[in-house]
Amino acid sequence: MTHADDAGRHLAQDGTQDGKQAGTAAGGALPRSTPEEQGVDPRALAALVATLAGGPPEQELRSLVVVRHGHVVAEGGRAPYATDRPHALYSLSKTFTATAVGLAVDEGLFGLDDLVVDLAPQDAPTSGLSDEERARLGRLTVRDLLTMRSGHDTDPSEAVFPAHRWVARFLELPLAHEPGTHFVYNTAATAVLAALVERAAGVGLLEYLRPRLLDPLGFGPATWELSPEGHATGGFGLSAGMRDVASFGELLLRDGVHRGQRLLPEGWVALASQAHVPPGTAPGDERSDWAQGYGFQMWRSRHGYRGDGAFGQYCLVLPEHDVVVAMSSAVRDLQVPLDAVWEHLLPACGDAPLAPDDDGRAALADAFAGLRVTWPQGEPTSPLAARLDGRRVLFDPNPLGVTHASVTVGDESDRIDVRLESEPVALSVGHGEPVVGELPPRYPGMPGPEPVAAHAVWTARDEYVVTVRALEDTPVLTVTVRVTGDVVEATPTLNVSFGPTELATLRGVLAERA
Repeated sequence: MTHADDAGRHLAQDGTQDGKQAGTAAGGALPRSTPEEQGVDPRALAALVATLAGGPPEQELRSLVVVRHGHVVAEGGRAPYATDRPHALYSLSKTFTATAVGLAVDEGLFGLDDLVVDLAPQDAPTSGLSDEERARLGRLTVRDLLTMRSGHDTDPSEAVFPAHRWVARFLELPLAHEPGTHFVYNTAATAVLAALVERAAGVGLLEYLRPRLLDPLGFGPATWELSPEGHATGGFGLSAGMRDVASFGELLLRDGVHRGQRLLPEGWVALASQAHVPPGTAPGDERSDWAQGYGFQMWRSRHGYRGDGAFGQYCLVLPEHDVVVAMSSAVRDLQVPLDAVWEHLLPACGDAPLAPDDDGRAALADAFAGLRVTWPQGEPTSPLAARLDGRRVLFDPNPLGVTHASVTVGDESDRIDVRLESEPVALSVGHGEPVVGELPPRYPGMPGPEPVAAHAVWTARDEYVVTVRALEDTPVLTVTVRVTGDVVEATPTLNVSFGPTELATLRGVLAERA
């Protein structure tokens, strides 16, 4: 299952001001325990970590938290990623948006069966729809948005996100089906839900969720991207740490109660996690975890239910095993991590505490300690380095909009300057250890510069490989540069992408020295 609609990222909300207050929030972290005390075999947990980490480079586990009986029994990350560092959640954001809807309904801001055109009259179309289409739109409810049964025949997100007014654009697209009858995965519907909550509450989605949910759970920093109108994007754009996502999953598992305090309306979780869209409606064979039914912005799974996001961002809630799993990843096949959890973790959960297993816990610790980011191996310099040093490479016109670039050679690191669509980008790249730096936001208005780790070595006399890792998101960009005389070819690739991962090779020539 792909979530191509997650690619519709636009403006961003910097929720850091709110998020950084969370360290002092009431609630705090989940208690910790040995796996054996909670009836979990630590050797099976070690096998799970090894399986999640042992695939090809495009199947990369970033961080993992496993909770049993309300206690963290396994937690770790692939440095420099960590469970307490924000990571882009992609469509897992939807489950948080749906939770905000539940809180808004409980507070009387609107109802599940309220009509969308009544809640957003300023966005209702005045022309362009037939009488039948207008009548269908007039029957569209909040509940229909939550279950992605808006009545659109195909996902309208690609038509909505380029617009400036997302809600208005969504409502002017014809509905081919009666609302509530036809499921189609629809990130734009979630964006409308976010806007409805914000308009009714008079505050942004993060600001709304902070005192009601995030602070009581002890959430750390969190950000949420914004639509061009200034609303949280809703269906994507939330970034948070997996430790916090695990706390959220534990709240869902306990029907919205945290340490004796009810944070969510009674019965909301049971309602939201039902298969309102029946199994088999979404594509996939019967063993696919995308064919088990859909609730309120949550998928039913072969075991329990879940919020999930592109490239393997997961919050798995498994009531039959009293387990929560939170995971950040950079994977192409989203079924692979789920299969690993079903295979290794579930059979390892017993009904009673197990005898202490020091060797098993040591194996688990070793599995987490073995999670390391690897960088291309090579030499810090080459005879051709002096030829490149400080000279501009003038590139032919290309789809990436790169006009020219240069490398300033150093002993421990190089400096790379790129002119990209008239915007200069500069980055230091380490030869041994990567250099941590920042890049401009990839999307207009994202919350501040993007932290990255960058590395470069000569893997052959004529081949220079640059690797740039986003530290709070999935992308890893690798650029292989080959130098032949004055001709330079640069081939960029991505680990994961909504589009192609093999990008067009840039061709250029070295300019004469000034």
